[in-house]
Amino acid sequence: QGQLVESGGGLVQAGGSLRLSCAASGRSFSGYAMGWFRQAPGKEREFVAAITWSAGNTYYTESVKGRFTISRNNAKNTVALQMNSLKPEDTAVYYCAAGSLRALQLVMGDYWGQGTQVTVSS
Repeated sequence: QGQLVESGGGLVQAGGSLRLSCAASGRSFSGYAMGWFRQAPGKEREFVAAITWSAGNTYYTESVKGRFTISRNNAKNTVALQMNSLKPEDTAVYYCAAGSLRALQLVMGDYWGQGTQVTVSS
């Protein structure tokens, strides 16, 4: 059984930075794309960013382009999301997931983490 565990969330002031990390274990995630998603209170879960297995391609939702960077280390089975210039509207629970790139872009995935809270104060 594959498992994904997020870490790195917390409280930060607007304009600040946070780095989220997702550790994969329990099975090989070879060939899987990895993604980050978020869900704010009262809203649906939304796609934030995704990265292909080879890390050759990255994808971002428009609202985070230029501020967030997704990366992965396949040797360590980790994926990270560097978040800069954070805004109050970035406040949400952030999840990582593994699956096909197409599935991730549809907010679907084969494996999901439990989420980590990110709160940005104004």
